[in-house]
Amino acid sequence: MGTLASLLPIILMFVIFYFLLIRPQQKRQKQVKQMQADLQKGDEVVTIGGLHGAIHAIDEDTVVLQEANGPKLTFDRSAIREVKDKAQ
Repeated sequence: MGTLASLLPIILMFVIFYFLLIRPQQKRQKQVKQMQADLQKGDEVVTIGGLHGAIHAIDEDTVVLQEANGPKLTFDRSAIREVKDKAQ
């Protein structure tokens, strides 16, 4: 019984650590992965580097973005941070 009482604070700290840090991070990763999987041609997106553009073409691992009246740039799908406007 004494060893259980000495391990209880460590177990409690791990449980708190899991619910406050690990679980929310896993949820965020799942949401980002889903957002990147749902990308479509015409979506207005923002990259991790802050580039705003519309998806011109999309492949399995890459996305071609076109800035407003600008050049077409190729990015990894994982470089997309958020979708501003979904294509209709």
